[in-house]
Amino acid sequence: MRRAHEKLVSKKHMDVSRETAWMIAVRDNRDRDAFSQLFDFFSPRLKGVVMRSGLSVQQAEEIVQDVMLAVWRKADMFDPHRADVSAWIYKIARNRQIDILRTERRPLPEELREEPGTEPDASQIVAIEQESARLKKALSLLKREQREIIENAYLGELTHQEISDLTGLPLGTIKSRIRLGLERLRHELKELNR
Repeated sequence: MRRAHEKLVSKKHMDVSRETAWMIAVRDNRDRDAFSQLFDFFSPRLKGVVMRSGLSVQQAEEIVQDVMLAVWRKADMFDPHRADVSAWIYKIARNRQIDILRTERRPLPEELREEPGTEPDASQIVAIEQESARLKKALSLLKREQREIIENAYLGELTHQEISDLTGLPLGTIKSRIRLGLERLRHELKELNR
């Protein structure tokens, strides 16, 4: 049955690779046999590429599963005139791998432990409160767009991509607003400390 399916798909799309023909069949007809062919062809290749980057077998298998699920779900987005199917699938895999590496390398806050008998004294408490008040005042002087993004990034601990997804703004705009906002914040803090 698969050979008959392959002949039908290849006759229909003679000017494209068989992998592209399978992807078109998935995109246009939600063809499960074609998807199975894609899965069998790309899974071992994707796994090898992902493992060469230093991830474990389990992580590589999870990425392959996620990628192939994304291929099925996003099949309608595939355009053979814009990219070869292998480039399209490897791009999905690369993006997924980057997401995983980012979450793993994201620093986790350490648990703060106080030594017995090291409670802060009154002068330390007052200094922290004054510093917090100056920071709050400096933040209030920023443009609303910059302030909200800085608060999301540093107080909300969101990544630039998460902020972009949340606000709908391009990633470059997010980065620019954070950079400009931090410069302005430094300036305002200097002015408040005079």
